Amino acid sequence: MRDHVNAGLDSGLPPDVHATVVTVGTFDGVHRGHRDVLERLVARGKALGRRTVLVTFEPHPLEVVNPAAAPLMLTVGEEKREVLAESGIDYLAVVPFTPTLARYAAQDFVMRVLRDRFNMEYLLMGYDHGFGRNREGDVEVLQALGARAGFHVEVVPPVSIGDGRPISSTSIRRAIAGGDLERAAHALGRPYALGGRVVRGAARGRGLGFPTINVAPPSPRKLLPPHGVYAVRVQTPGGAHGGMLNLGARPTFGDPSVGIEAHLFDASGDWYDAWVRVDFIARLRDTQKFENAAALVEQLRRDEDNARHALSLTR
Repeated sequence: MRDHVNAGLDSGLPPDVHATVVTVGTFDGVHRGHRDVLERLVARGKALGRRTVLVTFEPHPLEVVNPAAAPLMLTVGEEKREVLAESGIDYLAVVPFTPTLARYAAQDFVMRVLRDRFNMEYLLMGYDHGFGRNREGDVEVLQALGARAGFHVEVVPPVSIGDGRPISSTSIRRAIAGGDLERAAHALGRPYALGGRVVRGAARGRGLGFPTINVAPPSPRKLLPPHGVYAVRVQTPGGAHGGMLNLGARPTFGDPSVGIEAHLFDASGDWYDAWVRVDFIARLRDTQKFENAAALVEQLRRDEDNARHALSLTR
């Protein structure tokens, strides 16, 4: 996959790419429904002998159109690109979503952006997707436009989980905000995760016999699960390690600042300034204040046992 941030009229496509198969959307979370669209996109591209393009936006359109209603994001920055890199698409075009773009009518967006800039010959769109100003370009509008302008529109049906409801980024956000990591992972097709750089902390964990890595706070646009202690799997430059993580304050030490610190099991090393990905596996407990450090250590030993058990169920 080639990544191109499209800030101008140039699509970033090689000059020999004259016809493409395209899909469009925010693809926040790149959940199982999104992955179904991408699998169909790749398959259609191979069948037609065409390059595939995912056109997405930064920031989220609601941050421009209605900031008060803009959701916190499941994937921010490189997190989404990391997942998309495994999809098999040829090109990722990140189009800046601006007030000017928000005013485009559906026909203008399709013809000026998708056709003229990205050489779209074939469009895959979700059953409930809408293009252009006020999402006016629904399936029927796009199919009629395609018939006139000479491109094909394929509508992708929803993917649902056990309860029959379609998978959506909104429903996954609700699950994560409520601490239901199992439901979120089922809809995502993988554990919910955050990426960040390892920074220096206060070294309290080392003094307690539970050394930790401290992860820099993510973008304020990133949705985090509720504060508490979690079983996690951390992808580091030295490989993947199970562990337990505290997300939130450190009330036993009178520290109200929100931190993200993980104790990695059976691992040692200096990962300062390294980029890591934290996969949330299971919620263990709420953040608590203990009478003293000895009581905290006793609880940390129980947390380790519980975390190791939770991790053993996901191998």
